[in-house]
Amino acid sequence: MIKYHLLIIPIFIGIITGVFLTFYPESESESNLLTSKKLIEGGSPIMGNFNAPITILEWGDYQCTYCYKFHQNTLDKINENFIKTGKVKLVFKDYPLNGPDSVLAAEASYCAQDQNKYWEYHDELYSNWGGERTGWITPESLKKFGNTVNLNMQDFNTCLNEHKHKDKVISMYEFGKEVGVDATPSFLIFNDQKVIKIRGNQPLEVFLKTFDEM
Repeated sequence: MIKYHLLIIPIFIGIITGVFLTFYPESESESNLLTSKKLIEGGSPIMGNFNAPITILEWGDYQCTYCYKFHQNTLDKINENFIKTGKVKLVFKDYPLNGPDSVLAAEASYCAQDQNKYWEYHDELYSNWGGERTGWITPESLKKFGNTVNLNMQDFNTCLNEHKHKDKVISMYEFGKEVGVDATPSFLIFNDQKVIKIRGNQPLEVFLKTFDEM
């Protein structure tokens, strides 16, 4: 007699090792954490139309290899076809898994935000990506990037030297853990009805399928 229940095991393994889509909320406490307002607040400025019906919340680390690959490839296509057309908006939150250098880079991005140049600086960081834990993020390199995007360097240097935004970055990291983020990049894609989680640098088709489900 065939033990049909054993067939479930390989099927289940195939699912969890492929595209990882998790629907939220799962409990009342999670529901309170995963409101649109709670997810967006405290992160980056919004990229795109504030009233876009679908939001992508990206959790990333500036040293992360797959974050870099998402930024250089998939995000460009999403930006052209969905963000610029008002269908989707993007918010970035820091999840600095790779240690103090990642925290410092995140701090620098919010020093740039103080001068209304968050996304310019964010892009400059990824344009100069040098690998994971290789030492390319230093106070000197971060200040060089600030000069490249035409920041007021006196204000930027003061902000970075005083670690003005370190608590903000750490708070985002803690909030990410609270809502189940455990890898970078991770994405929470949501509208007014549901939240879908995508884990890792998945192909563009995964994001398109998720937008369709919204």
